[in-house]
Amino acid sequence: IVIPFNFIHSPAQPTAIGKGLSVKVNANLGTSEKKADIKEELKKVKVSVESKADTIMDLSTGGDLDYIRKEIIRNSPLPVGTVPIYQAFAEARAKRGNYLELGKDDMLRVVEKHAEDGVDFMTIHAGINWRSLKALEKEGRVAGIVSRGGALLAAWMTHHQKENPLYEHFDKILELADHYDFVISLGDALRPGCVADATDRAQIEELIVLGELVSEARRKGVQVMVEGPGHIPINQIEENVRLQKSLTNEAPFYVLGPLVTDVGAGYDHIVSAIGGALAAYYGADFLCYVTPNEHLGLPDAEDVREGIIASRIAAHAADLARGVKKAWDWDLKMAKARANLNWEEQIKLSIDPFKAFRRRQFLSNELEEVCSMCGEYCAMKIVRDYLNLPKNQSCR
Repeated sequence: IVIPFNFIHSPAQPTAIGKGLSVKVNANLGTSEKKADIKEELKKVKVSVESKADTIMDLSTGGDLDYIRKEIIRNSPLPVGTVPIYQAFAEARAKRGNYLELGKDDMLRVVEKHAEDGVDFMTIHAGINWRSLKALEKEGRVAGIVSRGGALLAAWMTHHQKENPLYEHFDKILELADHYDFVISLGDALRPGCVADATDRAQIEELIVLGELVSEARRKGVQVMVEGPGHIPINQIEENVRLQKSLTNEAPFYVLGPLVTDVGAGYDHIVSAIGGALAAYYGADFLCYVTPNEHLGLPDAEDVREGIIASRIAAHAADLARGVKKAWDWDLKMAKARANLNWEEQIKLSIDPFKAFRRRQFLSNELEEVCSMCGEYCAMKIVRDYLNLPKNQSCR
C-alpha cells in the first residue's frame, strides 16, 4: 500500500492505494504547447474534486510550467502527481534549442523542484534501459513507443549513446523520495499502444526491470507503485495483472485503462472503463481515467468529468466483485430507493448526481412518481399497488 502525501502539500486529503483497499481513480489534466490556460486547468481541478476523483496528475508541457504546477497544487485538496522529465525536456528545448541537450543533473534537478513544490507522486520512467530497449528493437511493433516520456528517453539514449539517467542514477531519486516522502510511480515507457502489441517481449522486459527497481526502493524504505498498460485485449488482462503482481512482489498496480480495442475514438472513456473494471477485478489497484478526447486532442473540463465518472463506474463495479462492503451498501440503498420510487434518493445516490438530476428534470408533472419509459405501466408501481409482497424499508 502507498499513500501519496508530500508533507509540503498542505492541506491535502491523503488517499491509500493498494491491496485490500477500494479501487482508486486518477484524473489527468495539464497544458500543451497549443493551449496553456491556467484558468481552464483550475476549472479541471474543480471538476475533478466535484466528480470525486481520488488524485490528479499535472501533465503540463506548455506555458510557465513552474507557475502552472504550483497553482494546481495550491488549489487541489487531492494528491497531485507529475511527470518531471516533461519539464526537463521542455526546458532543454527552451534554453538550448534542442530537447535532447540535457544531462543527468538537469533531470534530477527537476525531480527535486517538483518535490519542493509539494508533488505527492511522480512518474519516473526508470524501466526503459538498454536491455528493454533492445527487446523493443527485436520486436517489430506496430505502434512502437506511445509513452511520451518513454519516447523522449529512448531518443535521448540513442542520441547520446548513454544509459537512461533515471535508471542509472535511481539511487539519487530514492534519496529525494525518502526525504520528501513522495511516492515513486514507475512509468511504463514501453506500454503497448495498440492491441496488436500487447504483452510482447519489450513490455515484459521492462516489467522485469520495474520489479527490480521496486525491490531497490523498498530496501531504502521508499513508497513505490508500478504503472501498467495500455492497450490490452480483454483475454489478456488477467494475465497482465498476475504478471505484474508476481514480478513486482505485489506492488500497487496503476493502469491506464487498459483500453480493450483501438477503434473507440470519441468513446475511449467507455473502452477504458471496460478494461479498467476487469483489471481492477483481477487485482489492479489504481485506474487512470481516459477521456472521450483520448487520441484526439486536449480534454476540456466536461471531458474530464466524463472520464472520471466512467473510471469510477469501473472501479465501483470491481469493488462489488471484490466484495467491498461499502460498495454493496451503496448499491443496496439505490435498489431500495428504486423499489420505493424515491427519485430524490435515487439522484442523490447516483455516481453522477448532476447528470441524473439534469436528465430527470425534463419529466412532466404527471409522471413525477414514475419514469417516462413505462409511465403507469411501471413494474415497481404495479407491484407496490397490487401485489402483497414483503416491503423494503424506505430510504426516505
